[in-house]
Amino acid sequence: MEYLGPGQAQDPYRPSIFELAAQDQLRDLLSPVVRYVLSVFAQRNPRYLLRIVNHHDSLFALCMYFVERHYLVTHGGSFAETFYGLKRRKVLGSGRGGPGEEKTKAAFELTGKSDRLGRKEVAGSLAFLVLMPYLKTKANDLYERLGGGVDADLFSSPAAPISSPLALLRNASLNPSLLTRLKLSSQALFKLSYPYVNLLWELYLLVYNLRYLFGKSPYWRPWFRLLGIEVRRMGQEDYERLNSIQTPLQKLFAAPHGAPPTTRPSIRLFLSRLIRLSPSLALDSLRLLLPLSIFGFRLLEWWYSPTGGAGRLGRGSKKGSQPALRAPPLPPSSASADSDERGKCVVHGGPVENPTALPSGWIGCYKCLRGLEEEVEDPVAGGAKRGTGRLRDPKTGEWVDVGRLRRIMG
Repeated sequence: MEYLGPGQAQDPYRPSIFELAAQDQLRDLLSPVVRYVLSVFAQRNPRYLLRIVNHHDSLFALCMYFVERHYLVTHGGSFAETFYGLKRRKVLGSGRGGPGEEKTKAAFELTGKSDRLGRKEVAGSLAFLVLMPYLKTKANDLYERLGGGVDADLFSSPAAPISSPLALLRNASLNPSLLTRLKLSSQALFKLSYPYVNLLWELYLLVYNLRYLFGKSPYWRPWFRLLGIEVRRMGQEDYERLNSIQTPLQKLFAAPHGAPPTTRPSIRLFLSRLIRLSPSLALDSLRLLLPLSIFGFRLLEWWYSPTGGAGRLGRGSKKGSQPALRAPPLPPSSASADSDERGKCVVHGGPVENPTALPSGWIGCYKCLRGLEEEVEDPVAGGAKRGTGRLRDPKTGEWVDVGRLRRIMG
């Protein structure tokens, strides 16, 4: 049974915390799903797609900027919020009022103002929808490259050189320059403080969630209070307004100016409209194409899994289970040669322990993949070997950052 807070019991347009959490989870899953799809298709076209996979975070943030901006301006909400019938609206004043001072639409009508998002609210929403997740992803990658998140004692040999920033600073035999010491100190400080800062941030968000859940605040995120906006359910007026707006598809087939409504546009006019409206058509179609593509890809993944339809019909692999991130079917000429490699480590060819995925989609042991890391002589450490933070993909031959490795939790 859905919990209704004190404020939600009297306000039917106040979304529940479960709706807000669901749309937030949908937005967080978009990037991994797109990366997964690209990594699988990169198996067939590594020359063109592998560069995109390696720079996925930056390119995805750039694409989401245009997507989120389009939906904020057109629909009044983010891309994920529109899936759940939610919108964003302004609140009067500075947006720092308590639940008893929640502004209603009647207040906007009395002041003659509109509750729709303006340029300031759209720009602030884009900063927290696109820029903040991008910076958080980069911070996580940097933390992993510095050795955080995984106990190094479990995946490194005792004879391996110690190359963490804090260990290099504590090594009395080294005499690094001032610039090198500043760099190592900043890296060591970031590695030590990042887990605690991340924990405090999550607790801070949890406090806002609990206050919103029990009706103590109309804002479920702190930046909504800062921007002076709140999330609401869409009402009848919002749907009527969206239906009254001519869609890009309707504009494409609309009659020429001054002609009867039943008149069809000429081919020249149709092509000019198609070129001009193609960005809007592509952005509006995401609401339908993206869920269908995700569902279709998950269906194919299940079909070719060991317990899926292909396996039950006798078409699946008969030599052990397949990896979680399965490569696409190989061409007939090379399928028989590489059939035994499925479900095995790409480095030593045996069973996979601590499965880890490369950006290209191949699976290997975490220890084996980390053992492929390139090493160079460190002049600061007196000629000792240190890792460069990158390795060469055993299958594609492309250089991959160690931070791009993804552990698969089974």
